[in-house]
Amino acid sequence: MDGDTWIGIDETQFVKLKNKGMYPVCIVGGCHNNQFNISLLNLLDIKNIKTTYYKSTWGPECWGWWLTRKTDGGTIATIANTGYGYGTPGAECLESKGRYMELQFFRSYSEGKDMLGETHASGLTYFLNKFPPLTNQVDSKIVEQWVLFGDPSLKIGGY
Repeated sequence: MDGDTWIGIDETQFVKLKNKGMYPVCIVGGCHNNQFNISLLNLLDIKNIKTTYYKSTWGPECWGWWLTRKTDGGTIATIANTGYGYGTPGAECLESKGRYMELQFFRSYSEGKDMLGETHASGLTYFLNKFPPLTNQVDSKIVEQWVLFGDPSLKIGGY
């Protein structure tokens, strides 16, 4: 990887994924991975077709749900943004915005919180404690759009 080449994965590659019996929790940064309003019907909005295409709202399902429901090759849960994934460039990129939010899930898990819903909620709380709600609209939006697809009563790693 050269730092300039995009190496993302999209739904067309999901058929190749194989992990029968080993279903991870996926934490993904980026934009619109768990967006709700995805539909092939969005292609009928001819006046806005360019926007529809580039915002990727024209598929049958969003990236996160597609991965979560993939049999024998997907995840047991996916946590991602329903809208724009915000970041801060530079050396401090892990200390604010979306990258900080993503890391809080792992912080919660490392502290022994192994129920999926509790781990997710605790991560949100850590973010809110560092970036109080309504102080910054972007920080508030980050929390609002950080969505879990999966069963919150799941024990991570099993029983």
